[in-house]
Amino acid sequence: MEYKTVEKFLANIKKEFGREDKEIVKIAELKGLKQGGKTIKKFMQEFRRVARDSGYEKRPLVEEFKRDMDEMIH
Repeated sequence: MEYKTVEKFLANIKKEFGREDKEIVKIAELKGLKQGGKTIKKFMQEFRRVARDSGYEKRPLVEEFKRDMDEMIH
């Protein structure tokens, strides 16, 4: 099944499992996060907030950050 938004994915998790697992929710948020024209400083703040409870560390976290960042740094 493909989800168009993180919200739909999270709603399905809640429906299927009765609760949202914090780590799964944070990973889904990270996967849906994009810089999207925000300054790099604002994006980094948001990324750190979301990443905090994701369970991602070191290289996987850096790789996710690079994927979510715009090609051009603002």
